Amino acid sequence: MRIGYSLRDVNHHTEKMQNFWEARYAEAPYAYGTAPNEFLAAQLQHLPAKGKILLPMDGEGRNAVYAAQQGWEVTAFDYAAAAVKKAENLAREKGVALNFVQADAGQFDYGTAQYDAIALVFAHLPLPLRTHMHRSCVQALKPGGTLILEGFHHNQLNHPSGGPKQIELLFTPTIIAQDFDGLQTVLLEDRETQLSEGLYHVGSAHVVRFVGKKIR
Repeated sequence: MRIGYSLRDVNHHTEKMQNFWEARYAEAPYAYGTAPNEFLAAQLQHLPAKGKILLPMDGEGRNAVYAAQQGWEVTAFDYAAAAVKKAENLAREKGVALNFVQADAGQFDYGTAQYDAIALVFAHLPLPLRTHMHRSCVQALKPGGTLILEGFHHNQLNHPSGGPKQIELLFTPTIIAQDFDGLQTVLLEDRETQLSEGLYHVGSAHVVRFVGKKIR
């Protein structure tokens, strides 16, 4: 089995997947519901102060809107125009303000020491885009900042509850530990869980969860 992608593979994957997500998010229902991811919501409650938070690849905005409701200053992005439109609609419906832009994960300007927290929720990319985004997120955290991640484990291929169907796009704790070796690990685990997120994340799932702290 070949693990990894060439630049040509990445470009093809990006174009193909953008078309897929535009079509999915153009559907009337919110694909993954309007409630936040449960792990993210729980972890945000543990953080001592509200500040600036970044949510890459946040789809239709359910997590960005929740963070804004909790008092965070939110920046989020997704590369599907249909997702951005629905995120903006959800923010208006909930009466919160956020900066939600259309951007590609490989081209977004993450900056340096910009955010108090970053949340990656089911944000799966091929190499080398995955490494680029993860390393950029570490750089974008302020000292003392927290990164929160939940994504699908390799074993998710055995579950019908959603997620990529290529093992190269999935996680293990080892992969996450390597990508975020610049952070102090607060939590790193893989576990079975039950998802109930809209139409496409329903049922038993195998996930990787990570919380990391930037010390300096």
